[in-house]
Amino acid sequence: MKKITLIIALLFLGQLTKAQDTCGTALAITAAGTFVVTAVNGSQVPSPICADNGNGATAGEWYAYTPTAAHTVTVTSDLAVNSGKDTRVHVYTGTCGTLTCYAGDDDSGIIGTGYLSIATFNVVAGTTYYIAWDNRWSSNGFTFQLTEGAVVIPPATPVSYTSQGLSSINSDYNICIVDMNGDHKDDIVGVSSNNLRVNYQGATPGTFFTGDFPIAGTSRMPNWSIAAGDYNKDGYTDLLLGNNNGLTFWKSNSTGTAYTASTPGQYIFCQRTNFIDINNDGNLDAFSCHDVAPNVYYLNDGAGNFTYYQSGVTPGAYSLGVTGTGGNYASLWTDLDNDGDLDMFISKCSGPPCEIHRNDGGGVFTDISAQAGINFQPVQSWSSAIADFDNDGDMDIIIGSNGGVGTKFFRNNLDTTNSVEEAYTNITAGSGWDTNTSTNRDYIAYDFDNNGFIDVMGGGNKIMFNNGNGTFTPYAYSGISLGAVGDLNNDGFLDFLNGSMIRYAVPNANKWITVALQGIQSNRNGIGSRVEIYGSWGKQIRDIRSGEGFEFMSTLNAHFGIGAATGITKVVIHWPSGTVDEILNPEPNQALFVVEGSSPALGVNNNSQSQFTVFPNPASTVLNITNPAGSEVRNAEIFDLNGRMVLSTKVTDQKISVQKLATGTYILLLEDTNGNKSTQKFLKN
Repeated sequence: MKKITLIIALLFLGQLTKAQDTCGTALAITAAGTFVVTAVNGSQVPSPICADNGNGATAGEWYAYTPTAAHTVTVTSDLAVNSGKDTRVHVYTGTCGTLTCYAGDDDSGIIGTGYLSIATFNVVAGTTYYIAWDNRWSSNGFTFQLTEGAVVIPPATPVSYTSQGLSSINSDYNICIVDMNGDHKDDIVGVSSNNLRVNYQGATPGTFFTGDFPIAGTSRMPNWSIAAGDYNKDGYTDLLLGNNNGLTFWKSNSTGTAYTASTPGQYIFCQRTNFIDINNDGNLDAFSCHDVAPNVYYLNDGAGNFTYYQSGVTPGAYSLGVTGTGGNYASLWTDLDNDGDLDMFISKCSGPPCEIHRNDGGGVFTDISAQAGINFQPVQSWSSAIADFDNDGDMDIIIGSNGGVGTKFFRNNLDTTNSVEEAYTNITAGSGWDTNTSTNRDYIAYDFDNNGFIDVMGGGNKIMFNNGNGTFTPYAYSGISLGAVGDLNNDGFLDFLNGSMIRYAVPNANKWITVALQGIQSNRNGIGSRVEIYGSWGKQIRDIRSGEGFEFMSTLNAHFGIGAATGITKVVIHWPSGTVDEILNPEPNQALFVVEGSSPALGVNNNSQSQFTVFPNPASTVLNITNPAGSEVRNAEIFDLNGRMVLSTKVTDQKISVQKLATGTYILLLEDTNGNKSTQKFLKN
């Protein structure tokens, strides 16, 4: 204690100012007393930044902490002596020059303005943790504490990870994993001010080849979030960049060899962004949470042109979060009531309660937050995780914590036998979430260990693994933090991206299946589709979403673990168009690719608006079209089973020439004079 007192005294005198100005001269500290930072004037913290709110710091102060036992540790400036101050902290592991983000925090404090920092993380005996405070918001001095909790004995993990640094992952924002070139394998997407860099997954697992695409003009960087989807339907993925001043679109050309930027110009304090087909016309629209005003969206006219709407402001706009005080942080589009269309959940922070906007069709969205019982206050959540955590066929909600209000776990009590909106049940107590004190702005839900139950990664460098009985168990991972998720070596297990570091899952014995979609009548990515698998476990469901959690963009492929099960009875895809595809008895441990309408479910009317039939089938030269309802077909498009359009033509005399097509199976998309569309499958001899 005398030693610590002496250090503090010397700090006040300025005699040790240089001792913590660089990583290499970081001041060694232990869990005793408080530590005084006289001013933040040392070397800048490196990339990656471990706390919220992006780059912008020019200086840092460095400390080194090496525990003698495994503990849960808290580093905090949330002290009365600091009231009114603004701090940010980063925690690294590794060695100076090759540091890895481990934890960090910006604004979890509650004292004064609430801009103070609290970082809680698990530590391992003998490992050095570098604690760096930066001047992102202020260079003024302050006081902080480091405290150790009880000794932690880490349990064996359900799945382990190895790390691989990749020097080509060096963009300003490495926060996106998605298939960019239509091969259905996840790629790593990096965004910089005038460049898109894609590390494409190669033919050999774990290999990548790099493509750089210069972007002309000025783009708003995704310092809050990024979303991905093929909104111009050319087979290549486009990006939506969410910035604190507005949106930027990066659109591919028809060959995927160039991208152009478009910044609409409206002021939006963007938080979570999404691509979603809001009006279900087959075209991806863009949505953004607005932190300080009602939410906004852009409707796609089908030619890749967008029209701006703001909820409650623009005439004719949908009601998608019109709370005047804003506070809209993260949006998740999913089918909460199993009626086949997409509802929206919004996480809120430091103000109004969270919201559910139920899609009632015809452009009507109804706020049912009170009926659902999820409108509790106070709430401090930047994002939430929505999934069928109990495998009962409907989506449950975990409202994440980014501050002083704990995580809440709600079970969906959907009853389809009546029209009453049932309240969700708060099952937090005893679930493991009630004792989880970690906080983070991002919560993402996937089956990380492939046991058939969806897990959650949030704060504290840990995964909350789902035990399948309504409870979760935390497992800590040294050096691993939240990031974009996808299968980066095509082995059926989900990996993370932390800055330039890939965290590869080490496969266990559990089996799996992934499903990649390509829409014809629906949007090309199948965003908004529900994928179901059936087997000895019963039923599992996934909704395809562009934008999970708060910041990151993760895979658009549906991923399922099936544990030790040896077979899958069927895979069913419910497309936004109403088309239903069914694949019987697919083999486990494979990546399944499904084109809309290629495997029509028996006994399911794939389109209630049109009843076209085609003959002969198989056809050699001409397809004839009939419709008992009397309307006529005006346009036809034909796609192969890879989703490539091979013919687009006007229809004359209700006939289509197919003579030039190669022998094979095709999907026919028909549009009648009333604008109704229908898909048909046919064979060409």
